[in-house]
Amino acid sequence: MRTISSLSQPITAGLMGAITGFASSFAIVLAGLSAVGASASQLSSALLMVCLANGALAILLSWRLRTPMSFAWSTPGAALLVTAGGVTDDFGAAVGAFIVCAALIVVTGCWPALGNLVNRIPPSIAAAMLAGILFPICLAPVTASVELPAYALPIVVVWLVAQRFAPRAAVPAAMVATAVAVALYARTTTASAPLAWPHLELVVPQWDAAVIVALGVPLYIVTMAGQNIPGFAVLTTFGYRKPVAQPVLLSTGIASGLGALAGAPTMNLAALSAAIMAGPEAGEEREHRWIAAFTGGITYVLLGLAAPLATLLVETAPEPLIQAAAGLALMTAMINAVGTAFERADHRLVALGTFLVVASGTTIGGIGSAFWGLIAGGLLMLTLRRPAQVG
Repeated sequence: MRTISSLSQPITAGLMGAITGFASSFAIVLAGLSAVGASASQLSSALLMVCLANGALAILLSWRLRTPMSFAWSTPGAALLVTAGGVTDDFGAAVGAFIVCAALIVVTGCWPALGNLVNRIPPSIAAAMLAGILFPICLAPVTASVELPAYALPIVVVWLVAQRFAPRAAVPAAMVATAVAVALYARTTTASAPLAWPHLELVVPQWDAAVIVALGVPLYIVTMAGQNIPGFAVLTTFGYRKPVAQPVLLSTGIASGLGALAGAPTMNLAALSAAIMAGPEAGEEREHRWIAAFTGGITYVLLGLAAPLATLLVETAPEPLIQAAAGLALMTAMINAVGTAFERADHRLVALGTFLVVASGTTIGGIGSAFWGLIAGGLLMLTLRRPAQVG
């Protein structure tokens, strides 16, 4: 008979995974949505919606499949939005791109050939594109430390100390330090904003072809390559080999499409949270680890109620400070992306070209650099490919 003590480990892992996932990246999500034109009320609505949807997906699918299914917003996708502010400042157009991305995810769930096409993108190109997206954000701690040293440097120091003694707590610790810095900064300004109740706000999508190509398509690729595929890999690593790709892609695609109407960013299978909730930290009995993700889902729903407070934090803070916190949160992702991009010696020039085009932030014909980086990487790959040797 299962006792309370035997359930404590998966429940604790679920709480830790959800809180860590939320605290380590909510600032990136809000910064990304703000960059493409979301107002303060739309930011609060979007964060509430994505938390409710991620929580509901985790609760329903974990219970139904008896597998630790944890979900999150697309952190690489949010980073893409941060760097794509020059593409559009019309949030309705960005929401239209979110819906197209969601539709592509649904199609992938129904038609595996599209997923296979994404899988055929060389890892060096996909990782170099992600590294190029992350690069300007990861520079933010440096620039913020110069512009606002009294507020930014303590955040960096807290992050570094936590990296030394408790790496998993480094990003949440930096977020706490950021909240303290923002509170101190707010005391020196007269600006203030009221704390609203949690609410959902309808956003009418606009259909702009250039924005769809510049945001929707790269968002789909980074979500699949940077979140869903690693998420499936984590489950496989911990012995969960039940075919879950179709229900995950269909459910996250539908949830993303509906959630976008409230401003929510794209949702996907989690990777970091999945590692916590599907691994030994969630208990020795693998068949009971689904309880961790179930608990994490409930926690996400409750965290959604804090959306107005999180939004107020971001709205009150000077932009360089939030960008710095986001950059620290993405350092590990940047390291992994650079490592994968330049791992193969014969692909390094291709990866470098892709990275430079994406990091340049160049916009051509209203289409952002992430798309052009993919094109450049593909052309370089074709140009530099050596003919197969005849044995």
